[in-house]
Amino acid sequence: MKFENILAEWEKDSIIDKTEIDSECLKIPKLHHKYYTIYVTEKLTLNKLDSELKLLKLEKYEFYTQGHNEDTLARGWMMPAKGIILKADVNMYMEADKDIIDLSLKIGMQREKIVTLESIIKMITNRGFTLKTSLDFIKFMSGA
Repeated sequence: MKFENILAEWEKDSIIDKTEIDSECLKIPKLHHKYYTIYVTEKLTLNKLDSELKLLKLEKYEFYTQGHNEDTLARGWMMPAKGIILKADVNMYMEADKDIIDLSLKIGMQREKIVTLESIIKMITNRGFTLKTSLDFIKFMSGA
């Protein structure tokens, strides 16, 4: 799910109707289920991306230290101008590798989704307390 879609959904779901506090309380489990399902899906995607990055780093390491093979030629990977890289210099080339940077940026965005979803789930968990406080305040204001 796109980050913007998660935020748009939460913008709608975070609104509490003060006139319907009883139905708002009943929505809590449904909201928790909705966002926890998204959280688990995004967490699994993060795990998959982490695995892909590890594999890509290994493949790039072998490419930079051993040169082209059929697979790297098919992928269109290009050797640096100086050819095969010394093992001491490989990390510098790998850190600047476009494929590794692109996948690392994807992982960074995925981690931000996870942090945001964790925060949303905390808000949903605390929603019952918020609703109780609102109800107590309404009772107080009405003199009950």
